[in-house]
Amino acid sequence: MADKKTKGETLKEKLFYEKKHIAKLLTDEQAKQAEKFSKEYREFLNKAKTERETIEYTVSSLKKAGFSEFVYGQRYAAGDKVYYINKGKSLIAAVYGNESPDSGLSILAAHIDSPRIDLKQVPLYESSELAYFKTHYYGGIKKYQWPTIPLALHGVFAKKDGTKVTVSIGEEPNDPVFVITDLLPHLADEQMKRPAGKIIAGEELNLLIGSLPFKDDKASELVKLNILSLLNDKYGIDEADFLSAELEAVPAFAAKEVGFDRSLIGGYGQDDRVCAFTALKAALDIKETPDKTLLVVLADKEEIGSTGNTGLDSSFLKYFVADLCEPYGVAARHALTNSLCLSADVNAGFDPTFPDVLEKNNASFVNYGVVATKFTGRGGKYGTSDASAETVASVRKIFDDNKIVWQTGELGKVDLGGGGTVALYIAGLGADVIDIGVPVLSMHSPYELTSKYDVYMTYLAFKAFVKR
Repeated sequence: MADKKTKGETLKEKLFYEKKHIAKLLTDEQAKQAEKFSKEYREFLNKAKTERETIEYTVSSLKKAGFSEFVYGQRYAAGDKVYYINKGKSLIAAVYGNESPDSGLSILAAHIDSPRIDLKQVPLYESSELAYFKTHYYGGIKKYQWPTIPLALHGVFAKKDGTKVTVSIGEEPNDPVFVITDLLPHLADEQMKRPAGKIIAGEELNLLIGSLPFKDDKASELVKLNILSLLNDKYGIDEADFLSAELEAVPAFAAKEVGFDRSLIGGYGQDDRVCAFTALKAALDIKETPDKTLLVVLADKEEIGSTGNTGLDSSFLKYFVADLCEPYGVAARHALTNSLCLSADVNAGFDPTFPDVLEKNNASFVNYGVVATKFTGRGGKYGTSDASAETVASVRKIFDDNKIVWQTGELGKVDLGGGGTVALYIAGLGADVIDIGVPVLSMHSPYELTSKYDVYMTYLAFKAFVKR
C-alpha cells in the first residue's frame, strides 16, 4: 500500500511551480509522432540552409497545401489561404479567420537567417599559388569555430541582363567542399596568446578554393585564372559578376540524430529555422478555419538587427496587414493593436559544462518543453519588448488548456548575457508579443543541438495558438 502524502507534500504539489521533464509526460503515441516529425525537420534543415532556400521550400510546401499568392485588393473569405513573398528572402503566409481583422490577428513570427560566412564583393584572389575567397562573417559567431570544417557554398549571382545563376556546391556526396585553414599547434605559440575572440581574426577567415594553375606558362595568377575558367565553363560568370552576387559559406554537415538514444538533433541553422519550420507546419496542418486570421511571418536579417527591407525593422509586415485589412474597411492599426504575436525564437538551453552563465531557476532546459521568454535584451532589459503580465497569462492559458509542456527561460544571468529577437519590432506596431521557442545547446555554432521532444512540443504549442 502506497504511503499517504502528508499535508505538506500535498500543499507543496499544489502551490510550487516545478518544471517537468517532457519524456515523463508524453504518451507513447506522441513519442512516435515526435520521431516522425523529427525526421521531416532534419530533411528540412538539409534542404534549407539559407534564407532564399527556406523561402523556396516554404512556397513549395504552401502551394501543396492549397495556399495561393496574395492578390492586392482582393476580398478573401474565411478559410482562404494566401502567401506573400518579400524580395525573395522573407515571406508572410495567411489563413483568413472567421472574425474581422480588427478583432486582432494571431501572428507567428520567426527568422530564417543564421550566422554564416559571406563572401566579399571582390572575393577571389591568389597567394603563393593557392586560390582563396575573402569573406565577411555574418551575425554573432565564435570565429575560431569555423576553420577546418567542411563548408558548402550557397547563393546566387544576379547578372546585368536580369538573369540569376543559383549556386549550391558541397551538399551532394560527389561535390567538393571548401575550408578555412588554421595553424598547426606546433607553430601556433603566438596565435594562442591572442584573446579567444582574436585567435582567428575576421580577415583570416579566408576560404581555400583551389590550388592548380591554368596550363599557360605566360599568364600571371594562373591558379585564380583556372578557378575563373572553371566557374565560367559551369555557370557562365566572370569575376565582375561577383559584384552583384550573394554567396554564403555554410557548414556542409548534414542534420543528424545525436546520442546513443538518438534523442537530440544536431544541425546547422537551428537558430531560428527550428521555429520557422514548426510555425510553418502549424499553418500547413490547419484543419478548421480559425477564429482569428493567422499570419506566419518568416523574416530575414534578425541576426544583424532585423535591418534592411527584408528584416522586421522594415515596413513589410505593416504594409501587408494594411493591404489585408483594406478590402474590409478596417484600419491596420486596429488589427495590429488587438493582435497577439508569438515571436518564435530560440533560447539558450542550460549546459552543465558551463553552468556559471545561467541562473538555474530562470534558465531553460533541454527536454523540458517549449520556452516562454518574457524578455531578452541586455543589462537593464535594453533592446527588448518585455511582455506584459496579461500577455504571459493569455499564453499560459492557451498552453495549459492544450496540455502543452512548457517552461520559462532567460538569456543568461543579469549583466552577463543578453540578445535580441524580432519581438520589439512587432511590439512597436502595437501588438502584444512574447518570445516562444526551443532551447538550444551550442547556439550560433556550426552545429547546434535541440531535443526532438522540445521541437515537437513547440509545433504542438503553435498549433494550439493557431486555434485560439
